[in-house]
This record gives sequence, C-alpha cells and structure tokens, in this order.
Amino acid sequence: MRVLAAVLREFNKPFSIEEYDIGEPGPNDVVVRVKAEGICGRDLVIWRGGFKNLKPPLILGHEIFGELNGKSVGVFGAITDGTCPYCRAGKDNLCLNLQFFGENRPGGYAEAVIAPRNNVFELPDSDYVKYAAAVCPLATAIHASKLGNASPGTRVLVTGAGGGVGIHAIQYLKYLGAYVISITSPSKADFVAKYSDEVITDREFSRKVRDVDAVLEVVGAATINESLRALRREGTLVLIGNTEGEEIRLMRPALTVMREHRIVGSAAYTRREVIEAVDLLHRGVVKPIYRIYSFKDVNKAYDDLMNQRVLGRAVLVF
Repeated sequence: MRVLAAVLREFNKPFSIEEYDIGEPGPNDVVVRVKAEGICGRDLVIWRGGFKNLKPPLILGHEIFGELNGKSVGVFGAITDGTCPYCRAGKDNLCLNLQFFGENRPGGYAEAVIAPRNNVFELPDSDYVKYAAAVCPLATAIHASKLGNASPGTRVLVTGAGGGVGIHAIQYLKYLGAYVISITSPSKADFVAKYSDEVITDREFSRKVRDVDAVLEVVGAATINESLRALRREGTLVLIGNTEGEEIRLMRPALTVMREHRIVGSAAYTRREVIEAVDLLHRGVVKPIYRIYSFKDVNKAYDDLMNQRVLGRAVLVF
C-alpha cells in the first residue's frame, strides 16, 4: 500500500516527501486516514539518531488522529501484546513486547497508517488537531504526576514548561490543585505564567526555589542537577525525558544520597491514561497549546522546534 509520507532517510537530515510502501493490512488490521499528527519530543530524539537500534528509512509519528469508516478516531501510539505480566496488571506502558508506531512500524507522518483494530479508539468529536496537540503530552503528565504523588498543595517544579509536554503538564497540575513552579525561557515566560504559581527563567534556578516536593524533569541533562538542588529531602524527581540526548551526570551525587532523593523514570502512559486525557481535553479542562503546519512543511516544523520557536506542540495536518 503506497501513501504519501515524510520519510526520514538519514538521521539529522531533512525529511523526503515521497510515495512510500507501508505494507498491506493483515486480517486484524485497519487503515486509518490521518488528519492530524503531533510531533513528539521522542520524534526529535529519533531524528537526531538517539535511538541506536533504529535504522532509516523511517516514517515517524505515534500521535495519530484521523478517520476510519467515517468515524473520528485516535490510534494508541504503542502496540502491546496484552498478555505479559505488566499488561495484565494494567501497566501496558511497560509491556515486554512494546512496539511504537514510527519505530517498529510506519507511523503517522503519512496520509494513512495500518493499525491493529484494537489499537483504534473513537473520539468524542472531530477536532483532530486538539487531540494531536495534547493527548500524548497530557497523558504523559497524568502518568508522571502519579509517580510524583502530585496532589492539592504539593509543590511541583516543572522544567521545560513552555514545551509540548511542559505546557500541558502545568495545566494538569493546577487542575490537581498543586502549587506549580515553572522553569522556562524568557520568551515563553509570560504565557507560561498563566498556568503557574511561579515562573523562573534563570539557568541556576535552584538559587530561587528550594524544597519542592516533586520535580517533573522534562528536559533532562541540561537541568537535572539544578532540579535536584531544588528538591527537598525525600522528594521525588520524575525523569520524563532527555531532550538533547546527552549523557545525564549527577554533579553532586552526595546531595541525592544525603537527602534520600527518589529518581523515578516515567515511561510514557497507559491506554487508560490516554482515554483520561481525551476526556479532559473534550471537556475543556486542559487547553491544547500548539502551532499548525501542513504535512509537507514538516522540515519547517522541525527547524522551528529545534530553535525553540514553538510554544507547546507542533501539529502536522493533512
């Protein structure tokens, strides 16, 4: 089955817009016509060559929303086996046989995707861009907030608060009743302040904030040591991402040892959390923040993302 797609033929190089054979659907598959596709931070890491097990050519994209038989649908971004111990325990994000669209099989940077039937779910409305912009980051925030024990009155620091995950995470934390301290760039500070109790733009932000209960570490290597300095004794740092793909080093490991910090990885989200995110967006509890790009302008979208010119999520439309 040939479709028009943005094909990554070489890491760190522009996508090629071309017809590409994505295979044929099997007996348990369906073909979803893509209407909107979000660009995830994970995509940027792949584009840079940060996943050593992946080899081009690749069609990226796991934030897929479109139409199936005239109905508005979303596609769960990962395929799970449903039978491993983690799936049976409701932790399908840790499935032993997890396969991501855009990595193990062609993803949503194309006019259509082939997906297992049980990976497709109905949407409550046809505002595809809204869901492409915010379901993945919001579901990520829901999962990470649970790991960080965020609750009413909890002081939570969020790095990269103006990015795709961060801008939706701080909204969700406010919905939970947490006290939100946002770390962002000066250019995004005024907007981020709408959803924050405090906004800090200094690189050495630990000089201005101390003893937070939890950190949602979205950025990774560039900010993690400042985040740990700001974290209270027995506080939890939830490591969501490492945007630059650089090695993470603890500059003062004794600090974490003596304060008994907990550093917890956050592996995306479960299917249940995706449905929760869809509901919150449908009800208007969280506002999607995004910039729209035509599918054929994917290289422009990447350039803007790399140069931090996008507030929130970049969304490709078809």
